[in-house]
Amino acid sequence: MSKEQNLKTAALEKISHLDYFNIAISVDCVIFGYDNKELKVLLIKSDLEEFSGLYSLLGDLVRPDEDLESASYRVLRDRTGMEDVYLEQVHTFGGLGRHPSGRVITTAYYSLIDIKHHKLKLNHNDLHWHSVNDIKELAFDHKTILDTCLCRLREQVMDHPVVFNLLPEKFSLRELQDLYQSILDTDLDRRNFRKKIAIKGWLVDLNEMENNVPHRPGKLYALKKQHHRKGPKTLVLE
Repeated sequence: MSKEQNLKTAALEKISHLDYFNIAISVDCVIFGYDNKELKVLLIKSDLEEFSGLYSLLGDLVRPDEDLESASYRVLRDRTGMEDVYLEQVHTFGGLGRHPSGRVITTAYYSLIDIKHHKLKLNHNDLHWHSVNDIKELAFDHKTILDTCLCRLREQVMDHPVVFNLLPEKFSLRELQDLYQSILDTDLDRRNFRKKIAIKGWLVDLNEMENNVPHRPGKLYALKKQHHRKGPKTLVLE
């Protein structure tokens, strides 16, 4: 006859590990945009005295009544007025001392925004776009978070059609190559790039040409509907 299992209540578990249940959870959103052939990120001036003068990513503590994805979309909505944008979970950061108020573990997401068609509806705490290449220091460990999300984006761009969230509905192959070059921070051979994109089968030829451009007009393309990705996309955390 098996021995009776010695069980304890959840309340007793909490009392015996009180410090473990006093750790805050947050989300941080790395919101990428693209404008004037530059990859940009949306930053806000930190309101903490410890980081006076520094910018930070958009983030917040997760409320007791919400899950991670709900919190990340709340941050986007409350801080930018944006909804229904591409959002992807990337990594969790739990280093000691990353927040001056206490132990905070954060989950980072990156989002891709078409700047020209997603105008910011809010303007406070010096919220605006910054060129990724110009950023040297951020509040908290946000520079590490930004770099991690940028690495993830670079790993994905040639295998997954995520970057099209940064472009208008119609675009030329010249514009597409400029976007890839800004993300990868390198020049790409025109012929090889177009060959790789053609092999992917992501695009549809719209039988239209560019208008009012300072160079020879190129054909316009669009992403095939089956590849459109909106809303959350959750990856396995590392």
